[in-house]
Amino acid sequence: MFMYELIQISENDYYIDCPAKIGLVKINDTDVVAIDSGNDKDAGKKVLKHVEANGWKLVAIYNTHSHADHIGGNKLIQERTGCKVYAKGLESCYTNNPILEPMTLYGGNPFKDIENKFLMAAECTSENLTEDVLPESWELINLPGHCFEMVGFRTKDNNVFLGDCVSSKETLEKYGIGYLWDPEAYINTLEMVKTLKANMFIPAHVAASNEIAELAQVNIDAVNEVCSKILEICKNKLSFEDLLQKIFEIYGLSMNAQQYVLIGSTVRSYLSYLYKQERVEFVFENSYMLWHSL
Repeated sequence: MFMYELIQISENDYYIDCPAKIGLVKINDTDVVAIDSGNDKDAGKKVLKHVEANGWKLVAIYNTHSHADHIGGNKLIQERTGCKVYAKGLESCYTNNPILEPMTLYGGNPFKDIENKFLMAAECTSENLTEDVLPESWELINLPGHCFEMVGFRTKDNNVFLGDCVSSKETLEKYGIGYLWDPEAYINTLEMVKTLKANMFIPAHVAASNEIAELAQVNIDAVNEVCSKILEICKNKLSFEDLLQKIFEIYGLSMNAQQYVLIGSTVRSYLSYLYKQERVEFVFENSYMLWHSL
């Protein structure tokens, strides 16, 4: 159970232990910046409690990416502190216009069941994240794949916040398939992450550790396993809906509106990846689009 405990990992760097870890980093004696803000206004309130308890002033939020569980506290924190919010490129567009998330996942005007705080954060005012708006001695690390232009941050104390770059072994064993925007970019990102060195790595949904290469490889293997499953399923021509049903069956997932759009979008991304690699193709028969492996 997460208790939103503030954990210090170095002289200036802290994180709040919660479902999507939130970084708090001192940039001088009084000012701090946050890395992400949690999933909703209650998470934002917990961030501010830690800030106020330590006599700090929160001056900026740096978002790793625009998924609701990472930007959900932005609005409340920004309203109460006047802090700036930064996200990179498309991530900033989605942070400013959260309706884009369920629209993208669904591929059309979203229905009300997916317009919830898990898929659509409260709107805030975000500015484009570039190297020149970072605190002194920070490094911006590009981590595309899980989301459009997801980033991580290396702080002055040589700790690396990785956003949703990796899932835990336990999560992968339990669910098998998780949300991805671009499997190819994700694999390339993980290969790069395997080469990183830091005092501490802080992924959003995994325990902090001083080593990341082994877990990065486990995540690469999981992506390749999903590809193999899709290729096996597509030995015979079938529609996307039939493919999705079989994916849910194989991985023991329960279908609901949220899972339908999250995993559905992910499977479409895998099909695009495999199509680019010329490992699957599609045909149209009787007004059905059918996929099959090559």
